[in-house]
Order: sequence, then structure tokens, then C-alpha cells
Amino acid sequence: MKVVWFAVAALLAVNCCAASAQNASQYPNQMVRIVVPFSAGSNTDGQARIIADKLSDMWKQQVIVENRPGVAGTASVSKAAPDGYTLMLTSSGHPVANVINRAAPFDPVKDFAGITRTTVVPAALVVPPNSAAKTVSEFIALAKQKPGALNFASAGTASTSYLAGEVFKQVAKINIVHIPHKGAPEAMTSILRNDSQLYFASANSTTELFEAKKIGILAVSSGKRFPPLPNIPTVKESGLPGYEYDSWFGVMAPAGVPKPILNKISQDIARALHLPDVAEKMKTQGLVVDTQTPDEFDALIRSEAQRYGKILRDAGVGAK
Repeated sequence: MKVVWFAVAALLAVNCCAASAQNASQYPNQMVRIVVPFSAGSNTDGQARIIADKLSDMWKQQVIVENRPGVAGTASVSKAAPDGYTLMLTSSGHPVANVINRAAPFDPVKDFAGITRTTVVPAALVVPPNSAAKTVSEFIALAKQKPGALNFASAGTASTSYLAGEVFKQVAKINIVHIPHKGAPEAMTSILRNDSQLYFASANSTTELFEAKKIGILAVSSGKRFPPLPNIPTVKESGLPGYEYDSWFGVMAPAGVPKPILNKISQDIARALHLPDVAEKMKTQGLVVDTQTPDEFDALIRSEAQRYGKILRDAGVGAK
């Protein structure tokens, strides 16, 4: 009897794999939605529209972008049918969404399947132009001389600018006060007004202000230098080897989408992103194309959920 059951199970597994492969070969045969849980005009939205246009051409099917800002947009994807026809382009804040908002009706790891990271962009460590600190080492020294006297601005609690700052604070072992703002423009304004001493801004938003000498930049947060700012060192090069932080964007799907379909979408998005015209569009926005396989992206999500979740909880965010 056991032999019979094993034979039946094996047959079902073979049939399931064959069906998934067939589904992938026929995918997509209807319209595909890319949900963006951010407002129109954001970096995330812009990328989604570029990708959607290219996939529409490749697949000969309509691919539309739907802006559904906030928790509601992400939740709608988590509850969508796992058939590959509802996707989401999100940012590096996703892995800690349920720490930021304990009432979030989804698990950012268990309820989603990674497809691919799309781009990365480092943070620039921005200071007022008259800052006494001209290097990362000088800023750390000032902070240690005056514990709790300096502050760092962010675009909001648990935004990427906050995460970059909190990681820096912990790695450098300094006591600087977090000042959350409504958004990135307000955080940058606090630097321009000299109300804040440090802000981890998306590097692609800082070049014009830096060239106009309205802000200073101590370093960039990534492991490699940022091409539009070639003379600005990384934090690692500046004497803090344990620090590296990249903000990223990526495409996800509801958990349960068959692996062959995930692989097809991932490969096609990577192909689209590496087209010369698309790569140039990303470059002009200060974004670096950096794709991954579904397994690699899933591993990144799990790793960052654990690492940054701990950082936020240690900072008291999870208790609020």
C-alpha cells in the first residue's frame, strides 16, 4: 500500500511541475498589474512605468501601473491571486513594514515572493554647508564630544533615511537624536536651515544642491562610490569599515506564484532593465540597475527583515 501511495504522490508531483512549466510558457495571456504603494511621480512610480512599457512590448499584453499608496496598496497585493497577474514594485522599507506598523494586515516576508531587485541608490551623508565636520571621522568625534547634542533628520520614522541613520548611529557608537519629518523635502530643508546636523538623503537628489554649495556631503553609504559624485568617499573609506547601506527598489508578487512564472518575470524584467535606453534612463535618475534572481531577492528580504527589524526594535520603534 505504501508503494502505491508513493507512486501516486510522485505522479502528482510530476503533473504539478508539468502544469507549472506549461503555465509559464503561456504566461502572460491577459493584462498584468504592477501595484506601486507610493504616489505618482515617486522614484518607485517612475521605474514601474518604464518597466511596464518594456514588458508590454515583450509580452504583447497590456501591463499597467496602479498607484495605491501606503499599507492598503501592499495589503492588496498580499491578498491577490498568486497567478503572476498582480505584481508590486516597492522599496527597501518593505521588509520592516510590520515593525513600522504593527497593525499591518500582512507579513512582508511570508506573504510575498521576491521576483527581482531592480535598482539601488546609496544615501549621501548631508550636512549644512557651514558644518564644523568636513569628514565622517570629524562628525563622529563631534558627536562623541557632545552626546545627545547633535541630531539627524529623516523623511519619517523607519524611512530609508532613518534606517541609514540608525545603522550609522549604532555602528559608530554615537548618541545623536533622530528628528523625523513629514518627507524628504522637509528633512532637506532642515539641513538648509541648519536646524539639523546630518541627513541621509538619496544620493540622486543631492548633486545639484552640492554643486551649488548649499549643502556639504561627507560620504555615501554604499560599498562603492556613487558615479555622479566620484570625489565623495564611501563611509567605509572614511574610517568606519562596518558600515554599508543601500536603498533599493524591487518587484514582488503574492506568495504562492509558481516558481517557473516567477523565474520568467524575473528574467524578462532583468532583460528590460539592461536595455541601453532603460539603463540610461535609470542612470539619469541616479539609479544603478542591479537585478537578482527570485531566490537571491527572497534571501535579501529575509536578511533585511531580521537585521533592520532588530535595529528598529532596539531603537524603540517596534514598541510604539
